[in-house]
Amino acid sequence: MPVTLLPRAIAASASAQQTAVICGPSLGGLIYSSFGATAVYAVCIVVFIAASVLISLVHIAPHAQKQASERKPISLETLFAGFRYIRGRPILLGAISLDLFAVLLGGVTALLPIYARDVLHGGPWALGLLRSAPAVGALAIAIPLAHRSIAGNAGRIMFAAVGVYGAASFVFGLSTSVVLSFLALAVYGASDAVSVVIRQSLVQMRTPYDMLGRVMAVNSMFTGSSGSLGEFRAGAVAALVGAVPSALIGGAGAIAVMLIWMWAFPQLRNVDKLAAEAGAAQ
Repeated sequence: MPVTLLPRAIAASASAQQTAVICGPSLGGLIYSSFGATAVYAVCIVVFIAASVLISLVHIAPHAQKQASERKPISLETLFAGFRYIRGRPILLGAISLDLFAVLLGGVTALLPIYARDVLHGGPWALGLLRSAPAVGALAIAIPLAHRSIAGNAGRIMFAAVGVYGAASFVFGLSTSVVLSFLALAVYGASDAVSVVIRQSLVQMRTPYDMLGRVMAVNSMFTGSSGSLGEFRAGAVAALVGAVPSALIGGAGAIAVMLIWMWAFPQLRNVDKLAAEAGAAQ
């Protein structure tokens, strides 16, 4: 695949993922109501087997196979090589750490059951609606990004997306309307999707092929843990001061992280186009 198409491919992958997030629970509920719980698990087994077969049919390019065969043996040096590589490159370090701390502070999904029951007084139907809202927003923005890449000012757009992410968390925290909460969470999901597409494109396009696996492993570790840590943060703060202050603190914290990172990582702020650097992965 030409490297210039990578941002669009990442957006297409995000579209497929968000479609699954929206449609999966609905299909599961329909199968459960029609055929029972056993049928749901049986369908899951079939789908996982089908996915395994399909991924086994993916062929690795010859040059990638050659480079894979030349990998160094595992040692402490190779184990922490990804961390060292990222630490020496402000654009990668800024992009990965920005996502970690923004999601750590701005995450509100753990608060949705409390909001649905105690703040919005909507019950289970409101919780289901709110839970799907971020995926709806992410899907709505990921589809256009899959058809047309971000042409310029990628760094500033990513920072703006993080700022909108924090502002949407703040609006959700203040909302007492199901409709407004749904819209705020949709914007929350859409802005997060924009940030994800830009960040993943920067990480993959600015990393040499021989370091790409290690760098992506570090990136996955931070992105995979930030959501869980963010939910823990939201729940812990809610237990101390309440759900609404927790959401407001998180939104304000995400905006503060955006402003601090804009000052601390000017190289990231000034990234224009999502283009590969010399020697980066092709």
